[in-house]
Amino acid sequence: MSGSALYETFARAPLAFERGEGSWLITSDGERFLDFAAGIAVNSLGHSHPHLVAALGEQAGKLWHVSNLYEIPGQSRLGERLAQNTFADKVFFTNSGAEALECAIKTARRYHYVAGRPERNRIITIEGAFHGRTLATIAAGGQKKYLEGFGPDVQGFDQVPFGDIEALKNAITPATAAILVEPVQGEGGIRLVANDMLKAMRDLCDRHGILLILDEVQCGVGRTGRLFAHEWAGIEPDIMAIAKGIGGGFPLGACLATDEAATGMTAGVHGTTFGGNPLAMAVGNAVLDVVLGDGFLDEVNRKSLLLRQGLAELVDAFPAVFEEFRGTGLMLGLKCRQANAAVTLAFRDENLLTVPGGDNVVRLLPPLTVSDEEIRVALGHMRDAAEKLSKVAVDA
Repeated sequence: MSGSALYETFARAPLAFERGEGSWLITSDGERFLDFAAGIAVNSLGHSHPHLVAALGEQAGKLWHVSNLYEIPGQSRLGERLAQNTFADKVFFTNSGAEALECAIKTARRYHYVAGRPERNRIITIEGAFHGRTLATIAAGGQKKYLEGFGPDVQGFDQVPFGDIEALKNAITPATAAILVEPVQGEGGIRLVANDMLKAMRDLCDRHGILLILDEVQCGVGRTGRLFAHEWAGIEPDIMAIAKGIGGGFPLGACLATDEAATGMTAGVHGTTFGGNPLAMAVGNAVLDVVLGDGFLDEVNRKSLLLRQGLAELVDAFPAVFEEFRGTGLMLGLKCRQANAAVTLAFRDENLLTVPGGDNVVRLLPPLTVSDEEIRVALGHMRDAAEKLSKVAVDA
């Protein structure tokens, strides 16, 4: 179905969808799939959410693109709302998470440069991280499978083991500009950085005069039951990259920073053609209308408890298939004893869509608007799949 004209960089499932309704994707012949992938945590409000559809449709009839040569009122509004509800004072809009991370890296380096510390240009990252697919962000992630074949690595990144505070302390040098970390590793296998570890990182940054950069591209915008995951630790970063959920399915990212951290980002030092376009801003503001609504995040936490209880029962019932469940909010994962690719396929055979991740984990990333009944249906599909996988394991 993909066609020979496309780059063969994706191992696509043999499925194509014609439309979506809430937590469901529907093929052209009417087959329905319960979507617990959500476009890899992108469709935060599900498919065809009426408020998002209305916002995009209204803006599409007015104006699509003018470039950042001119004022874009939607940018000002969305930027102010993000600043009002986070640590940030300044926002730069992008089209993707990778671009948001590129901006975050440049912001940190430029901060030290304009302060007379150009030697401070190295950034400490964490093993298992995924920060995007640009040359700089694959270097930051440090995973060989993404680096191989693309020539010399972009320099300036020092990686330490996940959860190792002593290694982190020892990695700080006079050349260190920042620490970059995902509060919850998504691609890495739904691995939560402990609150105490995040606090220790914040303390180290303060002590050494370096910046704390958070990558909340996947775990942000309500995914963990708070607007942003770091709020659970009671800390604030200096810089944060977001994307995915903030656009609800429309390409949108942003780099947020304090006034202090953004001091080097002056006219002409960074830019984007499409970032912050009127269509994206209309959708981003519509997403915030919903996510910031009364009780919305409380509901995410309540639904998380329902799903987590079901996953605990699933793990107990099928120890030959699952080792444990992990995660927080509606960013959950099943660590598998069998190959996660086989489990993902078994779920898909039950018309349940999920996402594989690192550490042999299957990621469960339903829309934040998923209903209790849909959670029960998903758990039933997982149970049916696990029963079949268990039988295959016994027969083998």
